This record gives sequence, C-alpha cells and structure tokens, in this order.
Amino acid sequence: MALPAGFEPATSGLENRCSIQLSYGSICKNSNEINFRTDHLRLVTLKCNPMLSAVSANGPESSNSAENPVFNNVAENLYRHNKSGRYYALFKRGGKQIRKSLKTNDKDLAKRKLTDLRANVANLTTDGGTRNITFTDLSERWLEKQKPTLKESSYRRIKNCIDGLAPFFKGITFKNITLSHCEKWASKRGGTISASSYKQERRALVAMFTYAIRLGVVLDNVASGLDQRKVESKQVEIPTQEQFEKLIKTMRKADPRGEPGCNLVELLAYSGMRLNEGVNLLWGDVDFDRGCFKVTGGEKGTKNHEERTVPLFPAMRELLERIKGDSTPASREEIIPINDAKTMIRSACEKSELPYFTHHNMRHYFCSNAIEAGVNFKVIAGWLGHSDGGVLVAKTYGHLRDTHSYEMAKRMVFSAVSDEKPENVIHAEEVGA
Repeated sequence: MALPAGFEPATSGLENRCSIQLSYGSICKNSNEINFRTDHLRLVTLKCNPMLSAVSANGPESSNSAENPVFNNVAENLYRHNKSGRYYALFKRGGKQIRKSLKTNDKDLAKRKLTDLRANVANLTTDGGTRNITFTDLSERWLEKQKPTLKESSYRRIKNCIDGLAPFFKGITFKNITLSHCEKWASKRGGTISASSYKQERRALVAMFTYAIRLGVVLDNVASGLDQRKVESKQVEIPTQEQFEKLIKTMRKADPRGEPGCNLVELLAYSGMRLNEGVNLLWGDVDFDRGCFKVTGGEKGTKNHEERTVPLFPAMRELLERIKGDSTPASREEIIPINDAKTMIRSACEKSELPYFTHHNMRHYFCSNAIEAGVNFKVIAGWLGHSDGGVLVAKTYGHLRDTHSYEMAKRMVFSAVSDEKPENVIHAEEVGA
C-alpha cells in the first residue's frame, strides 16, 4: 500500500527532538532500536527520543504494566495512550514530523479526524521560501492582498493593527508562532490598549493565521484560542426634536455663508445617510417623479460597497426643493458642495449649550424618528444599507429615547384589579364560629 502523495513514512516517536528514521528494510536487533510494524511497512527508529521508550510496537493488545510502553500503535499513523485512552496522529510531511492529539477516546472518530488531518497536512507547502516566511513578510503579503477590497480608512485601521502586533512577532518564522507567543502579546499589549483596539488586533492576527493556513504554512489557527475582551457598548446620543431644531436655527444665524453646512446636517437627518454618502449625493441620483434617490457613496462607495435605492422622504424632498429653487442643476452636480460641517456643528453646539453632536448623530436622529413613527427594523435597515435584516438597528436603537418610552407608557390605560369586596358576597371571616 503506497503512502499518500507528498507524505513520508512516519517515525515512531511522539516528539521530534532527535528521532531519526532509518529505513523500510531489515529489522535491527540492537537494544537501542525499536522494531515498528504496520499493515504495509516496517520502520526502524533510533531510540534517542525520550518518549520513544513509551511507544509500543505490539499494537493495542499490549498490557498496561509499568514495564510496558505507554503509547500503542493501533493503525497507520495512529497511536493510543494506554492510561488516558486518547488517540494521537504522527506522520511526516516535507521532512517535518507532524504530531497532534486527536482529542478523542473513540477509535472510529479518531480515524475520521486522522483522515481530515491528512488532507490538511497534504495542503502544507513544501516550498522552502513560503514555508519559512516570517511574520513580517506574511503580514505585508496578507495586507497587500486585502488592499483592493478595503476602503482607505479600513486599510489604515488594519495597518495600525499590524504595527501594534509586529514588535511581539518580529523575526519569528510564522510556522513557529505558538499560542504562547500570542498569549504574550495579549498580556503585554492587551493591558495597554482599549478593549476595542484589542479586538481589532486580535481579529487581524486570527485573519493572518487563516491566510497562512490557505498558503500551507501552518495547520492550525492558534490565535483563535486567545481570550476575547468584552467591548462596552456606548450609549447612543440621539438629539431630541427640540435639540435638533435649536441646532439648525443656531447654525443658520451664526453665518449666512454657512448655508451648505446647515443643508448637509439636515440632509443627513432627513435621509439617514452616512457623511460620505451625503456629500457624494448628486442631483442625478434624485428622482422627484418616482419619489426616490440612489445612494452610491461616490468614488469611495458605500460602507458595504453596495448601492441602494431609498424612498424620497417628505422632509428630504422639501429640503432638496428649497436648495434647488428655480434652477435646473446638472445631473453630475453635487447637492452639497462641501466635505463636512464639523466646525459649524461644534460651534453651534457650544453657543446653544447642546451636547456635542456629530454628523453620525444625525443618522441616529433619523433612525429614532423612523422607529417612533412605527417603521419596523427590517425596513429601516434597508434604508440605512444594513444587510442583517434589522438586527443592528434593533440592538442600537431598541431602547429609543426616554421621552418616547414615557409617552408609550401612557397608552397602557387598563386599570388594576380593585381590592373592594362585592356587597353581596359573604366572606369566611364575617361568619361566626
């Protein structure tokens, strides 16, 4: 029976410190050597590995006495620990000895796991350059591969994650990175960064291991075993109707030249678009006749890289008609001629003694009003460009504003059960003994 393509005969040791495969040939009788027999081959291995003395060549029928080996060879590349009953796999690939616990005491399951493991090992590359790639080189290669599918902001964020990981894995061959290396990063680096940053860096490390598995550099994603840190959810700041109106009026009074900034804030609040989507909305994207508009995100695209068509909400239609006036703008002309209104918003919030709102708070304002109007989460998610069917909307805005919650409570008009006793009912305590 031939070995699978690319595989080498297995050694008999469960460690590879100095086990040396000799041949398929004759059995050596030297006391420093162990005879090993399987169904289709005979191996002789030097007994220089400390664990080889614990390996049985007699198969699963060996006794469990103290003088006998602890491991039994029960099938090709399959070993069983006498005491624990756990099964282990052992074989070679590209000159490297692979040993791995199959984490089961069931022989049939162990055989199935061994088959899957063989398939994974068969994917290991034998190319020396790729096999011995360092963490630094692999991270650069992985990031470069991701770049075409990433927005500029996402690319910078991942690059920052790699910069945070690099000092802990610099110069290490990627295949030699262990869980211990990853835990060292988690303990030293993890204590100096926020839970959100830790989550991002851990995600990048796990993704690099996934990529390394596809390249055939490693078998397992050891980084996935790292503990995760809980990221505390931030309370969403939602402007009330009164706060929003006060903000707009303050912005308009502050500087007549700031009209585009005020228009941008209203556009985001009436449409639910993100900032990049709002500033890249063209007149040609708005169909007044059909009552809808198309969100493209311009050259950068939307967050999920998908265009969407959204109804032209009444407040948004009124705003656009006011901006357009009697003119007929070109279809490729941008509705908002500025990139942001950050400075204007901050200044207006300070003057009117409002919390510091951002462009994204206007998106929250839109969502909150939609929910209060009775629109279901799935429909709102479609308007916002979410593809999760409303899960994130429900999680983020389910609590709504306190004022709305109190108003809803007033609708609970049923009365409590009265504790008055009916006049015609005689109670036990009123009856004499």
